[in-house]
Amino acid sequence: MTKQDWQAVQFMLISVSAFTIMNAIAKYLVNFHAFEIVFFRSIGTILICLLLLYKNKIPILGNQRKLLLLRSFMGIFAITSFYLAVKELPLGTVVSLRYLSPIFAALLAVLFLKSKVKPIQWLCFFVAFLGVVLIKGFDVNVSMIGLIYILISAFFTGAVYVIIQRIGQSDHPLVVVNYFMFCTMLAGLALTLLSDNWYTPVGNEWWIVGSMGFFGFFGQFFMTKAFQTSPVTTIAPFKYIEAVFALAVGFFFLGETYSAISLIGISLIIGGMLLNVRVK
Repeated sequence: MTKQDWQAVQFMLISVSAFTIMNAIAKYLVNFHAFEIVFFRSIGTILICLLLLYKNKIPILGNQRKLLLLRSFMGIFAITSFYLAVKELPLGTVVSLRYLSPIFAALLAVLFLKSKVKPIQWLCFFVAFLGVVLIKGFDVNVSMIGLIYILISAFFTGAVYVIIQRIGQSDHPLVVVNYFMFCTMLAGLALTLLSDNWYTPVGNEWWIVGSMGFFGFFGQFFMTKAFQTSPVTTIAPFKYIEAVFALAVGFFFLGETYSAISLIGISLIIGGMLLNVRVK
């Protein structure tokens, strides 16, 4: 591994650590509805994005505005469904199941971008899907509603990947993130108020819920830095360490337990997606 690759790995490890902390906070905040968590998670990221956009004199409205709005709309479904799933399932299970998104991305890319999928990739997808069957089919502790939420999140995350590919280099990453977070903030606030689920933070809860945007931004920032530094096939496998981190945090700090069947299913999902990265 070259010095540049090692630097990219360090960036990715920082990224997955930040994302794990952010998701653990969402799991910890039991008094907050998922809609309100989406709202607060967006605010911190928006503030950082706006500061950086202003500092670097980057036009805030971007170029491909229709695609930016479509990406934001798909992202709202993805992030809201994810935090709804976090409330229903163990953190490690949720994070692992979200990694099914490349399957949906591949299917959508075939349909809309005329991309090609190698036959061996379908085998990788089957292995990952088998992991889902094991998790839900043989683990009675996994709720159906939670599984539905995270599969919806994985689908829309896959759609986001395809749209970002269409946007390409025509818009700065900060513009893309800012669009997404601004739309998500409005959606999170509207859904919270309409569902009458607002909970006013008390004392240190303000700092805790406010820190989600901070960790979310740096998770995204260092992940982008990692992929800009080294090839995807070198760095992408390290992204899946997030699932291991989530399992550890859930077990040691959140009191979550995992059956042997769930752990086998999670391993199949991660293994199938890792193989997909390598064969691509």
